[in-house]
Amino acid sequence: MSTAPVEVKKTAAPAQAPEAWRSFRTEMDRLFDRFAGGFGFPLLTRMFDGGNGAFETSFSMAAPAVDITEDEAGYKLTAELPGMAEKDVEVSLTDDTLTIRGEKKQVTEKQDKNTYLSERSYGSFQRSFALPDSVDADKIGAEFAKGVLTITLPKKPEAKVEPKKIEVKAAA
Repeated sequence: MSTAPVEVKKTAAPAQAPEAWRSFRTEMDRLFDRFAGGFGFPLLTRMFDGGNGAFETSFSMAAPAVDITEDEAGYKLTAELPGMAEKDVEVSLTDDTLTIRGEKKQVTEKQDKNTYLSERSYGSFQRSFALPDSVDADKIGAEFAKGVLTITLPKKPEAKVEPKKIEVKAAA
């Protein structure tokens, strides 16, 4: 399995979304949180939410599917980007927001006398994630292999503290 490093670029903070959209997004998040919370599912968006609209998406093609996992060393974000190469993907960090951008270009299409067929999606996408304070921004890394982008987000040493067990006593 070959892996190619993807450069993580630090950029200036993007302009904020208009207030009407932010309000709409907040209301939609609240509705989804109420629905998911009723089933006891953990709210993954809240773990990465800095209060400014985590998991924001803007795209002209379908946004890539992602998996986010956590272990004692840090977080791992994996994005499926089939049909793309590492040169088509940009990963950037602005303050505490990680952004993945890319563009998939259509190369082949079938055009006959009376038919035209192109079933693959193409275009550009952008997906942003507000990072938790525990991430060590200077050690973020990204690799791209076989259409999958893997971003490692190591935790700061002080964030790797073992939880303290508290004894539960019976009431008298």
